[in-house]
Amino acid sequence: MNDNTQSNSPNSPNASASPAPAAARPAGNPQGRRKGLTAVAAAVVLGAIAWGGWHYMVSRNFQTTDNAYVGGNVVQITPQVGGTVISIGADDTDYVTPGHLLVQLDTADALVALSQAESQLAQTVRQTRTLYANDAPLMAQVASRQADLSRLQADAARAHDDVQRRRPLLATGAVGQEEFQHAQAQAKSAQDAAVAARAAVRAAQAQLEAAQATTKGGTATDYPAVLAAAAKVRESYLALERTRLIAPVQGYVAKRGVQLGQRVASGAPLMTVVDLNNLWVDANFKESQLADLRIGQKAELEADVYGSKVIYHGTIVGLGAGTGAAFSLLPAQNATGNWIKVVQRVPVRISLSPEDLQQHPLRVGLSMEVKVDIRDRSGSSLAAHPRTTPVAQTTLYDVNMPAADARIAQIIAGKNLAPLTSLPDAPATAPTTVGASGSAATARQQVASQSAVPAAPAQ
Repeated sequence: MNDNTQSNSPNSPNASASPAPAAARPAGNPQGRRKGLTAVAAAVVLGAIAWGGWHYMVSRNFQTTDNAYVGGNVVQITPQVGGTVISIGADDTDYVTPGHLLVQLDTADALVALSQAESQLAQTVRQTRTLYANDAPLMAQVASRQADLSRLQADAARAHDDVQRRRPLLATGAVGQEEFQHAQAQAKSAQDAAVAARAAVRAAQAQLEAAQATTKGGTATDYPAVLAAAAKVRESYLALERTRLIAPVQGYVAKRGVQLGQRVASGAPLMTVVDLNNLWVDANFKESQLADLRIGQKAELEADVYGSKVIYHGTIVGLGAGTGAAFSLLPAQNATGNWIKVVQRVPVRISLSPEDLQQHPLRVGLSMEVKVDIRDRSGSSLAAHPRTTPVAQTTLYDVNMPAADARIAQIIAGKNLAPLTSLPDAPATAPTTVGASGSAATARQQVASQSAVPAAPAQ
């Protein structure tokens, strides 16, 4: 018991030696830690300065977005008349030029309708010429009646003179009463005949005027019935020509849905033609990025299909009139229920350089990254002048009428034409197709029209 008490006593040697390891801890290095923190702080400050300089010198002069997609003219091919498909001239991915035959419909019904219209025109022309030919006999009849009237008026005048000569002789007895009454009867008869002849002249003139009312002021060529029949021939000829569906623009065929032998109705979509030489980009910028965007500003674009190694050059040609949500199929109803603010986006149309498109073709719908240089803010944010040229125009369908007019002129001239038994050949010379929405030429013209517009105030 005493040994244990001594060993546990605070005055024992063992108790005094036990806290020695705690007093022997190694001292810290506050100077090293301070240097490390200073280096980190300096790096942060330098990074902030570098970012601020980059933002001031570079970043604030550009607006970027990756919500951008390639757009183009997707021309839908639809028939103007119904019919049965007997030939298909192009398939998906095929390249076509303006005037290339895409689909041919059966022409049997159209040929029959054209033959009937031409026959009706020929019959109408003959009936009209008969109307004009009837004027001559009626004019001759009027002349004959007038001659008869003149003769009978002369006879009536002579008979009246005879009565007047005999009247004084009756009192002296040189002329008998019976002879005088006979002269009076002849004068009365001649007067009645002249009156009847005058009525006959008026009747003949009325017939002539009635006939001339339908023919006066024109010829058989421009007679209304003839013009109506000629219009029917043109309509039938156009229906025949429209059995041939041709490409209105150059491009590549896509979405072919028509099949051989299919009965198609007017307006039914058969295929589409996409013009890949006239493409643009619709970049959907946030509403907070629109304040500095102007028509005419330059842009650099990258396509995901080529990566950053290919840079496209473009120009802003217009800013959308509303957000995408405003024109959606089901617009947001923000006045009902719980409302959550969502940043809206506005489409900005950017034209592409034709040279870049020729070297690196794009497809409709591809994703793009857009960087717009906003340092030049002299342009307008909205178009201030109407467009002076059509967005797109073609003379492709103007070639149908001359051939129809030539056949009509021959029928009116009296020639007997054989009815057509097949569709006439297409013209050898290809018609012109000009203009394309989003093309570089259109963009340059629209940007030039905005050059005189004062810059819009900053938002």
